[in-house]
Amino acid sequence: MKAVHFGAGNIGRGFVGLLLHEGGYDLVFTDVAAPLVDAINGADHYTVHEVGQGGVDTVVTGFRAINSATDPQELADEIATAEVVTTAVGPTVLRFVAPHILAGLALRSPALPPLQVMACENAIGATDLLHGELRAQAGDAWDGLSGRAVFAGTAVDRIVPAQPAGAGVDVTVEPFFEWAIERAPFGENPPHIPRAHFVDDLAPFIERKLFTVNTGHATTAYFGARAGIDKISDALADPAIAAQVAATLEETSALLSAVHGLDPADLAQYRATILRRFANPALPDTVGRVGRQPLRKLSRHERFVGPAAAAAERGLPVTALVAAMGAALEFDEPDDEQSVELQRRLRTEDAASFTASVTGLEPGHPLFAPIEEVVRARQSPL
Repeated sequence: MKAVHFGAGNIGRGFVGLLLHEGGYDLVFTDVAAPLVDAINGADHYTVHEVGQGGVDTVVTGFRAINSATDPQELADEIATAEVVTTAVGPTVLRFVAPHILAGLALRSPALPPLQVMACENAIGATDLLHGELRAQAGDAWDGLSGRAVFAGTAVDRIVPAQPAGAGVDVTVEPFFEWAIERAPFGENPPHIPRAHFVDDLAPFIERKLFTVNTGHATTAYFGARAGIDKISDALADPAIAAQVAATLEETSALLSAVHGLDPADLAQYRATILRRFANPALPDTVGRVGRQPLRKLSRHERFVGPAAAAAERGLPVTALVAAMGAALEFDEPDDEQSVELQRRLRTEDAASFTASVTGLEPGHPLFAPIEEVVRARQSPL
């Protein structure tokens, strides 16, 4: 069996690739970073180091890498005969992945089982986004190719921090992970990924993860940055910050319970697990890494505005979520382009225009005025 994975970075090697390896797949990584591709091809194994309680080291073998920028034909040939294609590139990059998958599908024998495609991204509907790119870019040719692939949504969760210097292609991760995969698209032939779990309804898993892990992680980062704290674990060790993060996640859990019928006691246990993960002192994660790209994180369907808008529409509390967004507005990291752009826009745009353009909310939305208020408060000292 063979799996082609787009994105040979830390998530690709330390999570998705690791589980595919455990499922018995021959791994083909693909990336545009030539030094990374060369490093992978220069190694006959790499080690995934789990740090923290219960962590183990796992050696991965049976892999190779292709530079998709310089060797697209080789990549298409691999996709044409693969069983599985996965991605961990970021949702905005999926449109650049689509042409390679299309090229592989064009070469794929119709006699082969359909290629099993899963976008493993921190976003709602990532596989649907990739599927839509394939249809759009193929145009009229899609009718002839569509039967050669099936597409399944996923929800993925594993903290992979910035890696220590000199690690090579080894990866440091936390022990916890979750990979939920939509069952129905595969029929009687799901991919063989033993430590993933297949579910009938993916939506609760995706939103539970995004609105707890992603929202909580970013909230910790932004309040930590405000307090001048460098490490995520140190930020969560501050009682005031821990209380703010807990309050934010109580609001997202209330939404999850209302929308998906999830049990409040189960959600409370899930939140406690997530907060223990953030507090893991063995993870060298920083507020700068977790808080980067604040404009994306403040956009309409992301980890703050997404749940807060849905909660506000239902009359549920959003005070803590709005306070977390206020902290995000203070994120000022010179090495992060979006942070620089955020601070520039706060200086040059009025509060209403900024709120509308960044959050994607209409002025009449019940969440608009509270966010506009924290935007104006951020602008007032400038």
